[in-house]
Amino acid sequence: MPHQFETERLLLRTMQQQDLDAVFQIWGSPEVMKYCGGSSTKDRIQRSIEFYRHLQEEKGYSVYAVLLKETSSLFGVCGFNPGESDDEAELLYHLSQSYWGKGFAAEAAAASVRNLTESCPNIKKIIASIDPANPASGKVLTKIGMKSKGMKWFEDTQQEELYFEMELEG
Repeated sequence: MPHQFETERLLLRTMQQQDLDAVFQIWGSPEVMKYCGGSSTKDRIQRSIEFYRHLQEEKGYSVYAVLLKETSSLFGVCGFNPGESDDEAELLYHLSQSYWGKGFAAEAAAASVRNLTESCPNIKKIIASIDPANPASGKVLTKIGMKSKGMKWFEDTQQEELYFEMELEG
């Protein structure tokens, strides 16, 4: 049974292999992934889905499929990667372009944070980083209560990015 939780408009659940084509529309999109290292291949996305299913089983969190309740259509992903330490998780979200600017990213991110605090009491800090050329993403992080900590160098993207943190109540 996949882990799932919901908001007024959204259902978030563990990604499944049958989500591959829908997730490819997101992670395979050069426009959606412009500020996140570029688009991915179906093969890599398939491995990512498997990685996140195992992560959910092992750690109690993952990156989730985001579905519009109204239509049951998968239009985004949102959730967490492991952070630099065991008590840290890194927030990420990517939505199909036609869903941008409608408050879905903040709604999914806030629900993911609530779910994480309920299911993973060992996580004490949420981190996130954004490409400075993508200010809309920074607005999402600020809206859900994350604090900007300035610029930080990231080896994986080979650039300075805006870095955000949120301390969780212990």
